[in-house]
Amino acid sequence: MDLVLRAPRVITADGEVARAVGVTGGRITAIEPLDAELSADRVVELSGDEVLLPGLVDSHVHVNDPGRSEWEGFETATAAAAAGGVTTIVDMPLNSLPPTVDPDALAIKRKSAEGRVHVDVGFWGGAIPGKLDQLPALHEAGVFGFKCFLLHSGVDEFPPLDPAGLAEGLRTVNEIDAMMIVHAEDSDEIDRAPEVTGGLYADFLRSRPRGAEDLAIAHVLDQARRTGARVHILHLSSSDALPMLAEARRDGVRVTVETCPHYLSFIAEEIVDGATQFKCCPPIREAANRELLWKGLADGVIDCVVSDHSPCTAELKRFDSGDFGEAWGGISSLQLGLPAVWTQARTRGHSLADVVRWMALRPAELTGLRQKGRIEVGADADFCVFAPDEAFVVDVAKLRHRNPVSAYHGRPLAGVVRGTWLRGREITGEQPFGELLTRPS
Repeated sequence: MDLVLRAPRVITADGEVARAVGVTGGRITAIEPLDAELSADRVVELSGDEVLLPGLVDSHVHVNDPGRSEWEGFETATAAAAAGGVTTIVDMPLNSLPPTVDPDALAIKRKSAEGRVHVDVGFWGGAIPGKLDQLPALHEAGVFGFKCFLLHSGVDEFPPLDPAGLAEGLRTVNEIDAMMIVHAEDSDEIDRAPEVTGGLYADFLRSRPRGAEDLAIAHVLDQARRTGARVHILHLSSSDALPMLAEARRDGVRVTVETCPHYLSFIAEEIVDGATQFKCCPPIREAANRELLWKGLADGVIDCVVSDHSPCTAELKRFDSGDFGEAWGGISSLQLGLPAVWTQARTRGHSLADVVRWMALRPAELTGLRQKGRIEVGADADFCVFAPDEAFVVDVAKLRHRNPVSAYHGRPLAGVVRGTWLRGREITGEQPFGELLTRPS
């Protein structure tokens, strides 16, 4: 074998067990008892305080490259991912220029990423007005599905779908057996909400009410019922929507749901005025809402936890004014998702196996990457070496993403990533050897 990792603690389908894991040609070829006689070119012994996890899969990352690479780029984003134990990301179609809304734009995106990625990278396509006829060609070109907005996306080149456009897009998605992933906030409800100006977080929260999320999700579920299309609700922040999502799934609607580490970590009551590093859309809500999101995870209504890494320059966060109306919305957390979620999960009685299910296995299943997100024979040899009991305080100066901005700065977290392996090779951050992925057939 090329590699054997011996670990007293490994997260597999059987839970946490002691195993020796053998790797040949970038794939897992053996999972044996810890003391099994396996020979390899390299043998790595994990210490008793380390756990071998499958590499995480983050299906919601805004790399912004090309076009807005001063916000983030493929080299920095994927280096941050690797430092956080993430071995696969799927890049969102907007905030780059051009947005990934036709095969030509996808080719530009792929060329920008070639030879610059430290982890494996796939791509979402975009569904916007005037480009819905491009969905079949984009699907054929290998995107993992299609993202749409139901309100202004924040960038003019990626406009939202109106109700007729959503219905048309879902019909097409169903015909080609693809998936629509939806930023679900109702534009009319947002327009009726008070406009936010200034630095009061309470004002920003009122400008993005739960009702806007709930109405939009209800509309998406109704259209999914009518068309039979597979839909995925992005970055759920409103716990009010959980009962209707659970009911829709019981009724046979093909819907999956994600939430993000920031909705599971932060609460509105603790966000001080002017702290625009916490601005994201939909917003971080109250403590009671956070606990219900955790219950939704425990009950299986929420399928997975992904970062929605949406970085920008420090200037765009408007730290000079602290104005929530003017600041760019997005949380930079690609490197911190695992310790952020583990810090909260452990206090609620969840295990590392639960965290692996939410952050590795289910995102891999969502994207059809069956060889990712699991430690089993035949899977890619993607690993995260994690020390769950070691603590640290987040320092933005030590994070690998491009701009030193993060809502987690100064926050103590439990769990340190000590090593990341991609297809049996340890990622050092020096030589990019990630691959560009296409949707599995």
